[in-house]
Amino acid sequence: MIEPSISHLSTGARRVKTSENEERGLIEKIMIFLVTIVFIITFPISVWFCVKSINEYERAVIFRLGKLKQSKPVGPGFVFVLPIIETFAKIDLRTISFDIPTRNVITYDAVSIEVDAVVYYHVFDPIGAVTQIEDYGYAIEKLAQAGLRNTVGKKTLEEFTSQKKQVANSLTTFLDSITDEWGLKIERVEIREVGLPISMKRALAAEAEAAREAKAKIISAEGELSASSVLKQASDVIATNPTALQLRYLQTLTTVSAELNHTILFPLPSEILSLFYIGYHSNMAIS
Repeated sequence: MIEPSISHLSTGARRVKTSENEERGLIEKIMIFLVTIVFIITFPISVWFCVKSINEYERAVIFRLGKLKQSKPVGPGFVFVLPIIETFAKIDLRTISFDIPTRNVITYDAVSIEVDAVVYYHVFDPIGAVTQIEDYGYAIEKLAQAGLRNTVGKKTLEEFTSQKKQVANSLTTFLDSITDEWGLKIERVEIREVGLPISMKRALAAEAEAAREAKAKIISAEGELSASSVLKQASDVIATNPTALQLRYLQTLTTVSAELNHTILFPLPSEILSLFYIGYHSNMAIS
């Protein structure tokens, strides 16, 4: 007994809905007919209010009595729009850019930094940009600000400063996944500046200076090691022939004299000093 009553109710609802649609369709036809008659009567004056110009980089989405007139946007060129019953919205298809205002963002390791970025996007579906969201420009700006804060918050300061390109790509993917249903395509995101606190700048500068000093000491030590190895090889070669030492001595004098120095130091062999030392002790023993 219950099932027939439910079926009767659903059938009655469908009939009421069908009658409403037929009545609405009849009203729309009457309004279109009246507006067309007015357009014909006032022609050619009315044509100046009905013909719209759409540029090459624009597309028009036309609504008739609040409904989409066509499933595709129209343009470029001249578009015919009936007054009163039809409205249209022009959508720019060129690449649009906007700045993400400088914001204080806290990284994963609790460091507060200031980040400034630029977002580039364009509209690929004008109908979606008009019907899916009220103001896509304002919406994408707010979404980019929130996305930047969330993306940077997942990285430490060191990771963010060394992987800015990867962070920008992650933000691009995040924004594009949301704005795709709005008919928008995020082309790229560029992170321009990163501001650090003064204390953090000093700490990073001290760290970089210490790293450079350590590297310089390592290079100097490696140079001394290489030099000592070469000097050892040279001393071994000179030791095989005493004449080589005399030639090296003369070469050193030539180098010194070429610099116009007035003072020249002559090396004194230790064997001569040992002779003086032995003679001195001998005289002391005799006395």
